[in-house]
Amino acid sequence: MTPGRPVVLGLSCGLLPPDPIRPLFKGKPLAYGEGNLSDALAGSGALPMLLPKLADLDRLAELIDVVDALVLSGGTDVSPEVYGEVALRPEWSGDPERDRYERHLIAAALAAGKPILGVCRGAQILNAALGGGLYQDIATQVEGALRHRDWDSYDDNSHTVTIDADSFLAGVYGPGALRINSVHHQAIRSLAPGFRAVATAPDGIIEALERIDDAQFLLGVQWHPEWLPSLDDPRTEPRREPLPELVTEGDTHTRSRAPGAPLFAAFIAAVAKRRDFK
Repeated sequence: MTPGRPVVLGLSCGLLPPDPIRPLFKGKPLAYGEGNLSDALAGSGALPMLLPKLADLDRLAELIDVVDALVLSGGTDVSPEVYGEVALRPEWSGDPERDRYERHLIAAALAAGKPILGVCRGAQILNAALGGGLYQDIATQVEGALRHRDWDSYDDNSHTVTIDADSFLAGVYGPGALRINSVHHQAIRSLAPGFRAVATAPDGIIEALERIDDAQFLLGVQWHPEWLPSLDDPRTEPRREPLPELVTEGDTHTRSRAPGAPLFAAFIAAVAKRRDFK
């Protein structure tokens, strides 16, 4: 690798099965990326590259050789089969095809010592693939839980998390309270070996996990930092009056939430440091 060159981040894709009535690409399988994540990573200094699902698993693993780190993007539910359970309801059966695809990417990244960042579903599949468990549905399995997903407010739904002082995230945002968005109904129930929870919601739900040592840099956040622009970001809505750092749960004002760019910038810097000093 050439020190100083831009960091190349491989992004996992969302998958759509062949659909005989879809007007575009009728009957063909699709792999796609959500545009805000790619733009946010590029705006933070990286070169994002979508990693397509390939039938040849050896070639799929080779994709990891040409990127500096893996970013597991958000999307569909993780199948309970990954963590040794059966779906409690049919609608929670998840996305086994995407699970298999991302688990191969995770295995290849781990074998190559490449850092991994998981976003929302990405944090969940990272934990589940390495031996952790998930709640299939927070609302029905966690008594007294906050509203972690609301279809109508979607990424305007928010709550605070508490960040551990001795963590990578604390180096980005500082320890203590941070307000983030919340668009998930599954969550980490038990941590995979070697991980630790570094951010939790007021109801006890794990909102971020880390394993950072000489061998691996693994980070997962349950929220969507790519949907939290800075005030000077062109994607930002017209400025509102600033709100106190700690506000009533369920508040939906964007200005009260921490921007995602510092997290991406810090991850990219950590990837570059590991790449350039190997």
